[in-house]
Amino acid sequence: MDLGLSKEELKTLKKLSTPIKIQDFLDSLPQNHEKKGETYMSPRLVLQERTAHCFEGALLAAAALWLQGERPLLLDLKVIRPDVDHVVALYKRNGYWGAISKTNHATLRFRDPVYRTIRELVLSYFHEYFLDTTGVKTLRSYSNPFDLRRFGVEWVTGEKSMHYLAQAIDDSRHFSILPKQNEKYIRKADKMERKAGSLREWKK
Repeated sequence: MDLGLSKEELKTLKKLSTPIKIQDFLDSLPQNHEKKGETYMSPRLVLQERTAHCFEGALLAAAALWLQGERPLLLDLKVIRPDVDHVVALYKRNGYWGAISKTNHATLRFRDPVYRTIRELVLSYFHEYFLDTTGVKTLRSYSNPFDLRRFGVEWVTGEKSMHYLAQAIDDSRHFSILPKQNEKYIRKADKMERKAGSLREWKK
């Protein structure tokens, strides 16, 4: 299975044979700040441009996992505005879920495979998912594991925007994590937490 990739592209992605290797590769790519406008690049374009944001990194991670015989699964984390949703690639080891994440933030990163359920994994992001300016915690819901196989292989090598994939996962069923009756009890991130949360790996 080559997913339509060239020999060089296959060579690069097949080297990423474990979730840790995939994460290390994504961490080496500068953050895509979309200076020329919104992008949803395929893994092929990410390899060409050597930059990625969360959705693009998740697609590349899913493609690398697929080449290793695993399902290419994404997970969408949905927030309240003006914060921004986050997308990660899922993997499973011995019955436990983990996540591969491309982010410019200090906390919304890789997750080791220690979570029995998707909900457990999602909740690991709740406390640190807040607005730097106000400390309001924004994570509210998550999608089912989103299997990219039903979209064929075009998303791996496409030269055009993969916006339709982002829209599809955004439109899919999501599950709330915050009981409405408990929303009033959620504490804002404090001054120290906001200071740590303001760290960025790649400058604009």
